[in-house]
Amino acid sequence: MIRRIFHSCLVVLVLLDLFISKHPHFIWENIPGFDAVCGFIACALIIAVAKTLGLLLKKKEDYYD
Repeated sequence: MIRRIFHSCLVVLVLLDLFISKHPHFIWENIPGFDAVCGFIACALIIAVAKTLGLLLKKKEDYYD
């Protein structure tokens, strides 16, 4: 139930983006939903980098023995 409410709020926010007048600095900021897609991609990249660093920096279980 909470997930449906969350997803519907996200859809409403992206749809509202169509009706808000913007003053973009770059041409790609005129694309509807650009902020949502950019935020999702940035979040996914942060998670991927964190998991990769976790694998690279992990110590063996008997490291302190």
